[in-house]
Amino acid sequence: MSTARHLQPNGLPEQSLTTRVVSLVVSVGMAALGLWVGFAVVGQASDATVAQLLLTAVALLIAELAARPFLRRLAGRGSALLAMVVGLVGQLVIAALVVWAVFDVRIEDWYTIAIVLVVMALFTAVGRWLVGASDTAYIIGHAMRRRPSRGTSSRDVPAKGLVVLQFDGVSAAVMRRAMASGQAPTVMRWLSRETHVMRDWWVPVPSTTPASQAGILHGDDTQVPGFRWWDRRLGRLMVSNRSADAAIVETRFPAGHGLLRDGGVAISTAFTGEADDAFLVFSRAGKRGGLGSGASYIPLFASPFLLPRTLLLTFGEMVKELYQARRQRVRRVEPRIPRELSYVALRGITNVFLRTLNLVLVADSMCRGAPIIFVDFVDYDEIAHHAGPERPEAMRALEGMDAVLGELAQAEGRVATDYDFVIWSDHGQSLGATFEQVVGATLTERVKALMAGDAVSTLESADGDDWGPLNALLTSTFTRSDGSSRPVELGPDRAPDGADDKLPDVVVVGGGNLGMVWFPGLSTRPTLEQVTERWPGLVPGLALTEGVGAVMVADDTGGVAGAMVVGPSGVHRLESGEVDGLDPLLPYGPRAADDLRRLSTMEHCGDLVLLSTVGADGSVHAFEGLVGSHGGLGGWQNNGLLIHPAHLEVDADLMTADGEDRIFTSPVAVHDQIERWRRAQGTLGDDS
Repeated sequence: MSTARHLQPNGLPEQSLTTRVVSLVVSVGMAALGLWVGFAVVGQASDATVAQLLLTAVALLIAELAARPFLRRLAGRGSALLAMVVGLVGQLVIAALVVWAVFDVRIEDWYTIAIVLVVMALFTAVGRWLVGASDTAYIIGHAMRRRPSRGTSSRDVPAKGLVVLQFDGVSAAVMRRAMASGQAPTVMRWLSRETHVMRDWWVPVPSTTPASQAGILHGDDTQVPGFRWWDRRLGRLMVSNRSADAAIVETRFPAGHGLLRDGGVAISTAFTGEADDAFLVFSRAGKRGGLGSGASYIPLFASPFLLPRTLLLTFGEMVKELYQARRQRVRRVEPRIPRELSYVALRGITNVFLRTLNLVLVADSMCRGAPIIFVDFVDYDEIAHHAGPERPEAMRALEGMDAVLGELAQAEGRVATDYDFVIWSDHGQSLGATFEQVVGATLTERVKALMAGDAVSTLESADGDDWGPLNALLTSTFTRSDGSSRPVELGPDRAPDGADDKLPDVVVVGGGNLGMVWFPGLSTRPTLEQVTERWPGLVPGLALTEGVGAVMVADDTGGVAGAMVVGPSGVHRLESGEVDGLDPLLPYGPRAADDLRRLSTMEHCGDLVLLSTVGADGSVHAFEGLVGSHGGLGGWQNNGLLIHPAHLEVDADLMTADGEDRIFTSPVAVHDQIERWRRAQGTLGDDS
């Protein structure tokens, strides 16, 4: 007799009725056991019978389901902060009523009820682990309860839609390794059954999240020359994950080109893409409704099973980080960086709590029939920065993201809209010791030393990428009802307090192995001749510095405006292609000249642009304190990933020749391709 399980259109096996029943029974049983232990902890378990405990567990679940529509309507009047208050208070009230009804005992201490709920959540999590139920399925199952299912007819729900999942920082090469090692079974299943196609795409300089998201979400990546830059128009440093700065940048994009216009949803992104609904978006944080409607958060905050469990797993992630960091130290893994205590907390929040929020919001948006949903999962990127792109902890994070993909695909069969899933990465990551570890000084210290003879005042910024998602969450959460707020800016990239308006002599920033230097006292970008006249040893000194492979500076040789790249043994003039001596761009590949030429034309490009050296193995040296980095050229940081359904064809006119193949070579081209897919699905008019 055949034991093969029926496969759904998405290539995943359906769960049998027996499996679902066993999972439910074990979950209820473990919840009842957790209730008993919780009552024992507070000294009130002596008279509890098995029947009462089981009845209480079932009643809590039923009461939560019955109360959810009312709580959603109530939370819909405000933001996530109201949803959190409504959800937490609702949980305590529901628990108190159920305990009173079943045990005929009124528990007056709300703190006691909270303890019982936390213990119950812990035991429920253990129970689901015993039956092999995934965390992701548990989250999505809560988010999708009592929502419209496939077959529901509604004029407001599109027949087709797209879910675009950004696997932040995952190169195509790393994804192939994950598939080979069994850490990406969902992707492997899709590709082996030929339901999906995987493509590499070239991530141009700057190979960083805000630039790539500007391109894919707004069709314009020329406004973001790096993760940080000096804005001569505003006379200050811009940091792309600072909410106020992201909002300014978004105003500079052309209107009417947002990928998510006409009903789309943006979740955990830098910019909105002109989405109708934006959740946890940097450019919207600090504005009224910056977190979106509070109703979408109720599945998390109002569940007596899910929220305590999420908090417990968040703490568990912090413990795991402490263990993994110690393991690297004990084993003397090289290269490595110190993993500070602040990152321990940050990892727990971003990799568990924010991922859970993302899942709840995606599932809720699918249930509502949003025509396109774009969500950024930062799990792998955050860990790879601190541990290394192919280290075990980073690859395990990718394993978790693959599970997210598989469970969302399972959930797709339960909603009214037929969704296609697209997986896209904004860049890859490259391994290497930091510039400071190689040279023994930071880039700022090296620049100041080469500007000897001056009392040089500097502004330095080379850390803080990790804090953006948390700052956006906190800023949006505490936005006042009138829409005003004071941005929450944790981490090193805080905005200046305005106490000193004097311009610094030099501004130095690092974003991966891409470094930039500005001279704010100059009104325009200086040429090599002008820089050399003022600081004779600066450019040649940087070019000869260990760990620096190339320095780009403006050039007007022969009256032709352009840029030149100076290396330790040669010069490459980008406009003419003329090379004197040994070409400094050879180690960076055949696309380096075009990428740097394009970067040099951006309004906010650095006066000097530096690239670190690149090893034969693709290793680079970040100008910031990260062992896994991206932003410039070299290694896998420019190796982007695109996975899409096979029936969604790509258009050759949007691609560039790459040997015998054709590939996308910019996020703008991917933006244009997805727009065409939307038009083919009928969710986007021909308005551009």
